[in-house]
Amino acid sequence: MFLIVTRNFPPDIGGIQSLMGGLAESLLNHGPVEVFADEFKNSDTFDSKSQIKIRRIKGIKLFKKYRKANLVNNFIRDNNNIRTIIFDHWKSLELINSNLLKKTKSLCLIHGKEINHSVDSLINKRIIKSLEKSDFVIANSNFTKELGIKIGIKASKINIIFPGIEIPKNIDNKYISEAESIYLDGFPKIITVARLDKRKGHDNVLMLIKNLKIKFPKIKYVSVGFGDEEKKLKNLCNELGIQKDVMFLKDVAKNLKLALIKEANLCLMPSRIEKESVEGFGISFMEAASYGVGSIGGKDGGASDAIIHNETGLICDGNDLSSIYESVLKFFDEQNYLNFGKSSLNFSKNFYWDKIVKKYLKLVN
Repeated sequence: MFLIVTRNFPPDIGGIQSLMGGLAESLLNHGPVEVFADEFKNSDTFDSKSQIKIRRIKGIKLFKKYRKANLVNNFIRDNNNIRTIIFDHWKSLELINSNLLKKTKSLCLIHGKEINHSVDSLINKRIIKSLEKSDFVIANSNFTKELGIKIGIKASKINIIFPGIEIPKNIDNKYISEAESIYLDGFPKIITVARLDKRKGHDNVLMLIKNLKIKFPKIKYVSVGFGDEEKKLKNLCNELGIQKDVMFLKDVAKNLKLALIKEANLCLMPSRIEKESVEGFGISFMEAASYGVGSIGGKDGGASDAIIHNETGLICDGNDLSSIYESVLKFFDEQNYLNFGKSSLNFSKNFYWDKIVKKYLKLVN
């Protein structure tokens, strides 16, 4: 049996949620999977359709953390057939009994943002103490591994396993038609699939759209996601007078999201570092690649593992609007975007879950 303990799991939306959901589904091909996950809106409906046994933990956040740890500790104590335990976050591991973990192999994932704290700070000490309990630490990119070493995690303990993606599937025509009705006859069609956080660079994308309208009068930008920056971004959109060129979407059905990606010409997320907040990888770049769409990402963070510069897309300086602007012009110059798309499609096949999951199995075996 594989045991997954996670704060982030579908139907909640986000990069880590997608990673943990995909990992759980992939492990099903190699044995039973049980998941301890936080409750989320509509999770009952999701769970009823899943082949995975999912135990949802309800309650107030502070008390839920302790209740969940007690339930997991008891589960480990009472079960001798656990092949390995996978934690999505150092906080999911923090309250788990160290002696109980000796019964089996344990892996804890790190993603970037959650470990980016000053060495010797209180939270840094908690991170190191928590991760010391696991047999392996899984970094989602070379950047995240180097960050982990910098903040005090033993280099010998860290293994890089990139997030996986689903094998692209045929999308129902009704979703393709809906995506086409959103983009209309726009060109270029640019998409960002990400939480509305400062580090994602949505604000610079909006200013970019304003500047590009002279060269591309039919430009269309779609942002899929929600977050704390939503109101500020919509206000900026109004100030720039680009309401007709931009659409913010949230609570989007998965198939519509995939259709919007498939119909796009560019996946753009010029990430930057905002205080401790940093992009560890950028799973949306790989999702776009799997549908033959090239990407532009920021140099700060792990985007360079998801985008091969000048082959599957471009890496820019997410802090510099001029760098983003020049990168987009280069991306579409002489129809470069078509070649980036073809290369992206081939590159994405290395990230299919059936290949990525074997790297996890190799560690625990």
